[in-house]
Amino acid sequence: MSKERLHELRKLITRYNYEYHVLDQPTISDIEYDMLYRELEDLEKEYPEEFDANSPTQRVGGKVLDGFNKVEHQRAMMSLADVFNLAEIEAWVQRIEKEVGRCDYCLECKIDGLAMSIHYENGHFRQAVTRGDGVVGEDVSENVRTIKSIPMNISYQEPLEIRGEVFMPRDVFAKLNEQRKATNQDVFANCRNAAAGSIRQLDSKVAASRKLDAFWYHIPSDQQVPIATQSQALNWLQEQHFKVNPLFAICHDIHEIEAYIAKIGAMRDELGYDIDGIVIKVNDYRLQQLLGFNARTPRWAIAYKFPAEMATTICEDIFITVGRTGKCTPNARLRPVKLAGSVVSYATLHNEDQIKLKDIRINDEVVIRKAGDIIPEVVRSIKEKRSELQKPYEFPKLCPICHMPLHRFEDEAAHYCINNDCPARVVSAITHFASRDAMNIDTLGEKRVELFHKMGWIKSIEDIYHLEDHRDEIINTDKFGQKSYDNLIAAIEKSKRNNLDKLIFGLGIRQVGQKAAKVLANHFETMENLQQATIEQLQEIADIGEITADAIVSFFHDEANIKLLTGLKAVNVNMTQAKQQVQESYFSQKKVILTGTLNKYTRNEAKALLEQKGAIIVSSVSKNTDIVIVGSDAGSKLQKAQDLGLRIMEEDEFVSLIDN
Repeated sequence: MSKERLHELRKLITRYNYEYHVLDQPTISDIEYDMLYRELEDLEKEYPEEFDANSPTQRVGGKVLDGFNKVEHQRAMMSLADVFNLAEIEAWVQRIEKEVGRCDYCLECKIDGLAMSIHYENGHFRQAVTRGDGVVGEDVSENVRTIKSIPMNISYQEPLEIRGEVFMPRDVFAKLNEQRKATNQDVFANCRNAAAGSIRQLDSKVAASRKLDAFWYHIPSDQQVPIATQSQALNWLQEQHFKVNPLFAICHDIHEIEAYIAKIGAMRDELGYDIDGIVIKVNDYRLQQLLGFNARTPRWAIAYKFPAEMATTICEDIFITVGRTGKCTPNARLRPVKLAGSVVSYATLHNEDQIKLKDIRINDEVVIRKAGDIIPEVVRSIKEKRSELQKPYEFPKLCPICHMPLHRFEDEAAHYCINNDCPARVVSAITHFASRDAMNIDTLGEKRVELFHKMGWIKSIEDIYHLEDHRDEIINTDKFGQKSYDNLIAAIEKSKRNNLDKLIFGLGIRQVGQKAAKVLANHFETMENLQQATIEQLQEIADIGEITADAIVSFFHDEANIKLLTGLKAVNVNMTQAKQQVQESYFSQKKVILTGTLNKYTRNEAKALLEQKGAIIVSSVSKNTDIVIVGSDAGSKLQKAQDLGLRIMEEDEFVSLIDN
C-alpha cells in the first residue's frame, strides 16, 4: 500500500507543479504541497529500490559534475536569418509567396535566453543538450532537470526531441543580482548571461537555486507527432504539459504581421522575461518542406530583431581604464538606467577624439543605446539641457594607475601608458598571455590573475611558470584546493608545448594580432630569428607594414622583454614553429575571407583548415578577394561581396571541399 501511495504522490505532485509553474493556477496551498512533498520524501527513503531520477524530489539538484560531456545533435540546430526592418520582412514574404503562393504565418516572441534541445523516451525525460555550435552541444541534463516547469514524464510514448529556450525571469534576475552585490560578487549583465551561467553550473544545487524557466516552440518535422502546422505543434506541446509562450499568433498577410510586431513591441517592457525580436514562420509544415533550407538557415523562417533601444541618463563621471598594451580607454559612469532588459551603469567613450566630437561632459544628460543589443555606448549629449556648470572634458596627462605620463602615438587616436611596470598593464598582460587564443592556460582567468598579483605570486608573465613555489599558499586560498591547483599546474605545463605563434601573440606586442603572429612564426620559424629581424626584413613580409615592423623591433630591443624571453626559455617554453604541411587544394593561393557564424567550425578552426589547404586568409572584402565564405549573420561583408560580384561560398560547399 505504501508503494502505491509513493507512486500516487509522484503523480499528484507532478500535477500540482504543472498547475503552479506552467498554468500559474495553483489548486492547493503551499502548506498542503509541502506536507505531500515531505510524505513522498519519507516514502522514497523507506523504499530506496523505487528510486526514479524523474521524481519531483530529484528536481532540487544535488549532483556535482566534473564537467559537461559533448553530445552530437541528432539533427543540426540551425540559426535563423535576421531582418531588421519592415521592408525586409515584406521582401521575405514576397519571396515566400512567389514560390509557394499565399500562406499563413505563425509569429512568436523571440525569447532572449539559451537555446536547448530535450529528449524523451517511453514518455520519460532522458537528456538535455545545449545548442553549442549547432552540431555539437553539451549535456546539461542534471541542471535542466531542476527547472520545475519542464515535465519529467509525458503521455507521448515514442522517442521525442523538442526545442526551446531556457531563460531567467526578470524578477529572479533582479533578486539574484541583489544577492551577489550583498556578497561582493560580480553581477550578471543581463538575464541571458545569467541563464547561460546558471545552466553551466557544475553543482546542480546552484542551478536549482537560480529558478530558471523555459518556453518550448519547435518539434523537428521528421518525428511521428500528429501535427501538420507550427500552430498545431504549439498546441500539442501544451497538451503534453510543456510551457509554451502564449503570445503566438497566426497572421495572414504583411499587414497583420506588422500589427503583431507593433503590439508586442509596445508591451515588451511589461513582460516578465526578455525578448529581442519576433520569429516569423511559414505555418504549414508541407510548405516548409517545399521551401527547404539554405546551408545555414531554414528558408521558411526569419527572426525580426527589434531596433536598438535608447535611453537618457546622466553622465556622472568620466574615468580611464588601462589595458595590457597601456591603451587608456575613457568610460562614462552613468546614473543607472534600464535599457534592453538590463541596468546600464557604464558605457565606453572610445577615445579623446570621440569625447570632443560628441562634446560629452561630466553631469551632461546623455542618450545611450546598446550597440547590437549588447554593448552600451553614448550616442550624444543633450546640449540644450546643459548648464554653465558642465565644462569641456580634459583628457588626463598622467596614467590614473601608476601616475606616469601618457603618450599618444602619431596617427593613433588612443593614449597609452608606456610604463611596463604599471600594475594595470601587468595584470592585463598576464591575463592576455594566459588567454585561450594565446597560451591557453584555461584555469588562469582575469580574477585569478588579479588575486595572484595582489598576493605577490605573479608579478610578471615569467612568474606563471614558477607558481609551484607557492603551492601551499595557493591550495589554502579560498575556493581553491588540491584539485584546482593540480589543474592549474597541468594547464601551465601544457602551455609550454604551444607553437611559436601562440607565444608571439601572448607577448602582447603592439600592432601584432593573431594573424600577424602566425605570419611571423611561419616566416622566421624561431624566436631567435624574429628577435634579430630588422625593420626592412619585416616589411618585406606580406601583411607587415611599417608601423607594425617598428613596434616589433622596439619590443625586442626593450631590456625587460629580452629578460622575459630569456626567463621563458629557461623554463622550456617552446620557441619554435612546427612546419605546417600545406596541401594542394581548391583553396591554394586563393584570398579567402570568412564572415558570419559557421555551424560546424569555430572561426579559428575554419581559418586553420583553410591555411592548411593553402588559402591566404584576408580580413576585409576587396575586388582582389577570391572567395567569401558566409555563415549566419554575415552582414555588411556579404553585401559588399555581392556588390563586387565576388565568389560567395556557403557553408555546405565549404565543408564539402574541406572534407574532400
